Amino acid sequence: MGLFGKIKKQLLDVIEWKDASKDTLVYRYPLTERDEIMNSSTLVVRPSQVALFIHKGQIADVFAPGTYKLASENIPFLTKLLSLPTGFNSPIKAEVYFVNTKQFVGQKWGTQNPVMMRDAEFGNIRLRAFGVYSYKVDDAKKFMEEVFGSNEVYKVEDIEEQLKPLLVEGFSDAIAESKISALDLAANYKEFSQIILTCTQPEFNKLGLKIATMVIENISLPDEVEKALDERTQAGIMEDKMGTFTQYQAAKALRDAAQNQSGGNLAGMGVGLGAGMAMGQMFKGVLATENKPKAKKEEKEENKIVCSKCGATISAKNKFCPECGASLNKKCKKCGTILKAGAKFCPECGQKVE
Repeated sequence: MGLFGKIKKQLLDVIEWKDASKDTLVYRYPLTERDEIMNSSTLVVRPSQVALFIHKGQIADVFAPGTYKLASENIPFLTKLLSLPTGFNSPIKAEVYFVNTKQFVGQKWGTQNPVMMRDAEFGNIRLRAFGVYSYKVDDAKKFMEEVFGSNEVYKVEDIEEQLKPLLVEGFSDAIAESKISALDLAANYKEFSQIILTCTQPEFNKLGLKIATMVIENISLPDEVEKALDERTQAGIMEDKMGTFTQYQAAKALRDAAQNQSGGNLAGMGVGLGAGMAMGQMFKGVLATENKPKAKKEEKEENKIVCSKCGATISAKNKFCPECGASLNKKCKKCGTILKAGAKFCPECGQKVE
């Protein structure tokens, strides 16, 4: 009984991995020196898993999700490596790795150092960006050969520092190739995300990985650029009163000079007085500019007359009233000369027009 129990303990009936974690990429099935995989043993590969059989450092066979009764026809490459004359009827020693192929979501990325960008309006500026992405194992065999090797457990944090630089590099390439103004970056987050994904995917393929999603949450500009944008917004709000952005900047400079009086000495007072006078002259010019349209309007109103027949107010340039059709050109009663609209005396004989 004791011998039978010992032999039964050595034989593996079911090989499976019940993953209870959220961040495990690879799990090596624990096999002791007494454990033996026999013909008719059951291999269970759950959804979003892949099982790899390793024999003497070589990847023998790869199993997709499903349930398998291990036999020589199920693991032909492993049977060939063993060169068993009777097929897969004797116990063998092999390592079994389970690779998690689900998406690992919510992975954060960001630029540790600013990324340089050449902008047509602001010149060379530095940008920072951050966001989230998700990825999955696309080729378990390549992933084992290139990344995790023979580790018993391989988690997301073990590869995190290797993937982030690839994404930052893709972001730098996307910024350089897009040639979009810094003012328009916020309106193109989705397009940038797609460009980064396209640029970075070949590097992920080399590791047996695939980027599932890529999202840019924020692209921040340097403080001086943001300050310039704020001032431009203020100038736009004040455009009706001050005319142009240049006038706003001049007013601001004059105000600062007027306030900086160096403790109230005579030189400071002179600067303040001069600044105040200059500001007054500038506002005077602005007000004069704003009043010009009104003067033109009043001039136009003075060049209008009233039709003597229907009483409509019309332009003095008209020859006929647009309301009643009456002729606006009168004749002098004394000499018969045709008079201009609005004339008070005849230009030929001097007769007063009634």
